[in-house]
Amino acid sequence: MKHNVDVVRIRENSIQLNGWVIGKSPESRPKFRVLDGNKKPVRFQYVSTRRDDVSQIYYKKTYDKDFGFDIQFPYERGKDYYLVIQCDGQHARIKYNEALITRRSSVAHKRMQKIKDLMNMETVRVAFDFWKENGLRALLVKSTHKLQGLDNDYDYGEWYSLTKPVREELERQRKEKFSAEPVFSIVIPLYKTPARYLKEMLDSIVDQTYGNWELCLADGSPAGEDVSRIVKPYLDKDSRIKYQILGYNRGISENTNEAIRMAAGDFIVLADHDDVMTPDALYECAKKINAHPQCEVLYSDEDKLDMDGGALFDPHFKPDFNPDLLTSVNYICHQFVVKRELVERIGGLRKEFDGAQDYDFIFRCTEEAEEICHIPKVLYHWRCHQDSTASNPQSKLYAFEAGSRAIMEHYKRMGISAERVEKGVDYGIYHTVFQIQGQPLVSVIIPNKDHHKDLDLCIRTMITKGTYENLEFVVVENNSTEAETFSYYKKLQKEFPQVRVVTWTREFNYAAINNFGVSYAKGEYLLFLNNDTELIAENFVEEMLGFCQREDVGIVGAKLLYQDDTIQHAGVVVGFGGVAGHTFIGLHKAENSYFHRAMCAQDYSAVTAACMMSKKQVFCQVGGFSEEFAVAFNDIDYCMKVRALGKLVVFAPYALLYHYESKSRGLEDTPQKVERFNREVARFAKKWPEILEKGDPYYNPNLTLRKSNFALRDLKKEAVGEPYRLDPAIGKIMEEL
Repeated sequence: MKHNVDVVRIRENSIQLNGWVIGKSPESRPKFRVLDGNKKPVRFQYVSTRRDDVSQIYYKKTYDKDFGFDIQFPYERGKDYYLVIQCDGQHARIKYNEALITRRSSVAHKRMQKIKDLMNMETVRVAFDFWKENGLRALLVKSTHKLQGLDNDYDYGEWYSLTKPVREELERQRKEKFSAEPVFSIVIPLYKTPARYLKEMLDSIVDQTYGNWELCLADGSPAGEDVSRIVKPYLDKDSRIKYQILGYNRGISENTNEAIRMAAGDFIVLADHDDVMTPDALYECAKKINAHPQCEVLYSDEDKLDMDGGALFDPHFKPDFNPDLLTSVNYICHQFVVKRELVERIGGLRKEFDGAQDYDFIFRCTEEAEEICHIPKVLYHWRCHQDSTASNPQSKLYAFEAGSRAIMEHYKRMGISAERVEKGVDYGIYHTVFQIQGQPLVSVIIPNKDHHKDLDLCIRTMITKGTYENLEFVVVENNSTEAETFSYYKKLQKEFPQVRVVTWTREFNYAAINNFGVSYAKGEYLLFLNNDTELIAENFVEEMLGFCQREDVGIVGAKLLYQDDTIQHAGVVVGFGGVAGHTFIGLHKAENSYFHRAMCAQDYSAVTAACMMSKKQVFCQVGGFSEEFAVAFNDIDYCMKVRALGKLVVFAPYALLYHYESKSRGLEDTPQKVERFNREVARFAKKWPEILEKGDPYYNPNLTLRKSNFALRDLKKEAVGEPYRLDPAIGKIMEEL
C-alpha cells in the first residue's frame, strides 16, 4: 500500500483531509476509519476523488477509478484524532491534533514537505524527459531553481491571507459613499450548475461590500434540469437578483447574451457560474471608476480555487493594459468589467467564437474603449476543473482554434497584416507571424573595439544564415589598438560590400557612438546590435520587423541567451535592482516562466539595445540616444522617450540570439566606474521620476523588485505597492545634479 495526505485543513469545528491511496493493483480498495484520542470511532464524511496523476505514476496507465479521498470529521481543539487507512492487508495510522497541524504549516516543515514532494516517481519521470530533450546542463539549472524555490517563507495561500482586506476594512467599505455610484450588472449564464458551487458564487455576490449591483442569471439548463430551486431562496430575499429560465442550452455566448439583455446597470460584469468573487470586488471597481471617470473597461488580478473551495493557488498578477500580450494569451480573463454603453455599441458575445467567446469579446471591447484600467488586486477566484482551460488548455483544442480566429479578426479590424497565428509554447499561448510589407532596408549598427572574431561571427551568420537579405552593416570602429582588427576590417568590407566601417575617435560613449553610426545609416529601420551576439533564429530580423512596421510600435527587442542557453534578456522592468533590470535572468530557455511570459510577445517599458530595432524616423524624432548616459541606461532612456510619443516597446521572444555579454567592455569593477554608474542612475531617476515613484505599468506591484523571476513580494522586506527606493548615495548625487 502507498498513500499520502496532500492537504490538511482546519475549518472552524472540522478537519478536512485530501489525499490518495493505492494498493498492489488498481482493483484494490482501501477502507478508512477515524478514531479519537481514546481510539473510539468518529463519524466522518468520505468522498472519493479521481487522481489520474497517481494512476499514471504507479500503474503507468489511467484507470476510470477513484484513487483519491476527501475526508471530513468533527474536531475539538486540544484533542487527538487518527486517520486509519487499510488496504491489501496493510494499515497506516496518522495522528492529527492542533499542534501537529500548526507545526506542519511552519516554514521548516513546509520546506521539508516540498523536498519530500519532489522525491516521487512523477518528478523522476518529468526530469528524465527534460534531460532527454534539453541535456544535463539544462536539467541542473532547472533543478537549482526548483531548490531555490524551497526558501520561500510562505506559499500563496498564506501570502493572500496576509494581504486580503481584514474584517474592519470590509466594514469600512460597506459604509463608504462615492461621488459616483455606478450600478454593476453581474451577468452569469447557468447550465446544470452544481448546487454547492452556485451557492458559493451567489453568496460571494450577496456579501459584496459595495451594494449598488444587480445579478442577472440566464439558465440554459435542459428542460426540467434548471436550478430554480437553488436560486429561489435568493430571489425571495433580494430584489437585486433576476433569474430567467431559457428552457434549453443556446450555447455559452447566447446564454450570456440573454443575461446581458436582462441588465440595466451602468457596467456589465462577466462571471462564471461556479467561481467566486472576493467581497471587495465591486467596491474596488467603483473606486477605480471614480478615480478614472473615462474608464470604459477594467480588469483585475485573479487566482484559482480548488474544487472543494478550500485552497487558493496559481495567482495571476497582471500588467496594466498590454495589447501585444493580449494577442499572445488571454491574460485579462477575470474579472472583466465593461461599460454597458460600450457593449451596446460593439454587440455581445459571438457564438461562432464559442470556446474563446470571452477572448473575442475582450478584443472588441478594448479596441473601442476610451480608457482601460487595471486593478492590481485579486478580486476573482477561478474554480479549476481538470477538463477546463483553467488547468488543462489541451483539453479544449476547439477553444485554442477559436482563440486563433479571434486574434486574426482583431488584426483585421486594427488594420494589421498578419500571415497566421500559430500555437506558441503551449495551447492557449499564441505566436503571430506578421506579413512583412515590402523589403525595406535595415541598417545594422554595431560598435566594435577589437574583438574582431566576435564581430565576424555576428555579421557572417546574419549574412550567410539569416533569411532577411536587405541589410546594410555600419560598424563603428571605437579606438581599437590591435593591427589585426584593422586588417580584418579591410577583408570584411571586400568580402561583403553591404558592410561599411566608420571611425569614432573620441572617448567611449555608447550613446554617442550609436548616434554617430546612425548618421551613416541609409535604412528605414535601425537595428542596434552588440558585436558579441550570434543569431539562433535565422528569421530573427523578420520577427522584429513584423512588429516594428506597425504604426503603433516604436521599438522592438529580442530574446537573448547566454552561451549556456539561460536567459540574458527577455524584456526590461523599470525598478528591478539598480533602477532597471532584465526579466527572467538565468532561467533556462526550456523552463516555464511566470505564465509563460518569457515566451510571449508583449509590451514592456524598455528593452536592451544589445539587440534593438527602431524606426529611423522615430529615432530622429526623439533625438536619438541621450549622450549624458555614456555607459548605462542610454537604451532604457531611449525607450522612455519613444514611449512618451505614445509608441509601444515590444519584446519579440521568437527573435532569438546568443549574447556573449561583457566581452567588449569591462565590468563596473573600479571606484571610478562605480561612481560613473551611480551618476547615471541619478540622472535617470531625476529625468524619469514618475515611473520610479508609481511603478512600472507593465509589472505588477504585488511582485518583487528584488528578483527577476516575477516572484511574490516578500512581505517581510517589501510592502505591496512599495516603490523602488534609491540608494541614499544616489540621492545625494541627484541633489548635486
